[in-house]
Amino acid sequence: MARKLRFVGSTSDKTGCPAIFEDVDTGDIVIQGDEITDAETRTQMYGYSEGETLIVVPRELITRFAPKE
Repeated sequence: MARKLRFVGSTSDKTGCPAIFEDVDTGDIVIQGDEITDAETRTQMYGYSEGETLIVVPRELITRFAPKE
């Protein structure tokens, strides 16, 4: 089933990325950002599974738009 997303905010005026969305049914936060594809960087990460990806999110986006609750 498709999620119903509500746009929360973005620090980009041109591409829409990065951005934060909220799932209106669950309250989950969905992040849009640039994917990290560099293998050396990915080897530093742990605990992610098949189907997951790593993305870059500027700190300003989170501090400015992430829900405080």
